[in-house]
Amino acid sequence: MDLKEKLEALDAVVNALAHPARRQILLTVHFRGGSMRAGDIAGRFAHAWPTTTRHIRALEQAGLLRSEKRGRSRTYHLQKDTLDLLKEWLRWFDQEPWSKSNLNPEGEMNANVETNPQ
Repeated sequence: MDLKEKLEALDAVVNALAHPARRQILLTVHFRGGSMRAGDIAGRFAHAWPTTTRHIRALEQAGLLRSEKRGRSRTYHLQKDTLDLLKEWLRWFDQEPWSKSNLNPEGEMNANVETNPQ
């Protein structure tokens, strides 16, 4: 994945996680073993079915959930590896902001700085 694709994927994850209901859906799926049927997810929330499916679709489009259809049932699986994009971005805050190796003379991030701080 090139830098532009990585940033677009990160934006999708952050946007999906911006809504509290979506964060709750992810936590629920995680604590229920990483997979849940659509009806079981919907049953845990007071939203109408169309609202729940919109939230699930947003999580799916961000790559945080993957669906599997069997007959009339759809099961959603948590995609934890997608959260690595967010973890990677948050690691920037483990670095000192004034590190000369990270900034150019104008105080902007150097173009040659690795995108995977560790």
